[in-house]
Amino acid sequence: MGESRILTSHVGSLVRPLDFAALLRERASGRDVAGFDATLRNAVETVVRRQVQSGIDIVSDGEFGKGIGWEQYVIERLSGFSEPPPTASGAPPPAAPAWGDFARFADFYGEMFPKEQYQERPFPCTGPISYTGHAALERDIANLTSGVAAANAHAGFLPVVAPASATALSPNHYYKTDEEYIYAMAEALRVEYKTILDAGLFVQIDDAHLPFMYDRMVPPASDEDYFRWAELRIDALNHALRGLDPTRIRYHICWGSWNGPHVCDVPLKKIVGLLLKLNVGGYSIEAANPRHEHEWKVWTDVKLPEGRTLMPGVVSHQTNVVEHPELVAERLVRFANVVGRDHVMAGTDCGFAQGPFVRRVHESIMWAKLESLVEGARLASEELWGRTSLV
Repeated sequence: MGESRILTSHVGSLVRPLDFAALLRERASGRDVAGFDATLRNAVETVVRRQVQSGIDIVSDGEFGKGIGWEQYVIERLSGFSEPPPTASGAPPPAAPAWGDFARFADFYGEMFPKEQYQERPFPCTGPISYTGHAALERDIANLTSGVAAANAHAGFLPVVAPASATALSPNHYYKTDEEYIYAMAEALRVEYKTILDAGLFVQIDDAHLPFMYDRMVPPASDEDYFRWAELRIDALNHALRGLDPTRIRYHICWGSWNGPHVCDVPLKKIVGLLLKLNVGGYSIEAANPRHEHEWKVWTDVKLPEGRTLMPGVVSHQTNVVEHPELVAERLVRFANVVGRDHVMAGTDCGFAQGPFVRRVHESIMWAKLESLVEGARLASEELWGRTSLV
C-alpha cells in the first residue's frame, strides 16, 4: 500500500441528511425538484468534507446520486428492464416463500420488515441490455471528484453493483439462457467500472447477493448447484473487468446487512475460493458482525494472493453501539498479524444506508463510528509500525 500506517475507508453508502432525503423522496414520487443537481453537488461536497474531517482516507459520495437501493439503482441506467406487471387486483406481486433465517424467525421478520423503507421490486428483463446512464454516471463522477479536490481527500471511490447482485431481483424474460443474461449485464456494467477508473477514482463492486443466494438455494438445491450458479457470475464479473487495473478495484460482500439472526449465513471458508478467483486488488468483508468476526481465522489457512488487500469491517453498521477504538485496533492487528500490515485497510461491515430511505444507525452515530474507526486504525498503526515511524 506504500503507507507506514493503516489507511481507512468504508463500504460507501452513508445516511442521507433528513432535508436531502426529503428531496429524494419527492423525486421518487415522480415530482420534479427544481435545482436538484446543484443541491446534490453541494450535498456530496459536504459529505466528502465531513468524511475527511473524521479522518477517512478513501472517501465516497455516500451514494447520494442513486435514486433506488444499492443494487437496483442500475435499473435506472440500463435499457432492457420493465416495470413489474401488476396483479389482477392491482396489489403488488406476492412475496417469495420464506427460507433460512426468514422461515426460522418468521415472527421477528414479520415485525422488522414493515418498519423498513425498501424500494426493491422485481423489474424483469424484457429486452436487450445496454448502458444508457452515462449522464448520471458522469454527474456522480464529477461531484465526487470535485468534493475530493475541495476537501483535499487522500482518494475517492464510487460503489457500483456486481452482475450477480444487479440481476438477483430481475427475472430474465428475454435472453435464451442464464449465461447470456449474466454476461449481457456484465458487459453493460463494464461501462461503469471503466468510466470510473478512467476518471482517476477507485471502484468498489458490491455483491451481497453472491453469499446471500446460498440461503435462498441450499436446501433444496445442493452445494454443487450453488457453486455452478456463483461461478458463472464470478466468471462474468472477471469478463467485465478484463484489461482494467485491479489495484484500483475492490470487491465487497456482506451477508445481507440487516440486523437479524443470520444463523443460516454461508461460512466465509466455503466461498473464499470464489472470491480469490476475481481479478481485483482488494476485498471488503464483514468482520465486526458477531456472526462472522471469528472468520479472520480463515486467512490463517487461505493465503491472500500477492498484491491484494483486505478491508475487514472493524465497526458494524447494524448497531447503535459505538465500538471502542481499542477494540477496533485489536481487530486490525489480528488481521495484520495474519496477512501482513501492508495488506490491511480499516473499513466497515457494510454501508450505513442500504438506500435513500433505509438507514441502519442514526446519522450522528454513523459519524461517531467512523471517528472510532480512524482512531482505532491510528492505535493499530502505532502497534504495528512503532510510534517513532508515525512521527
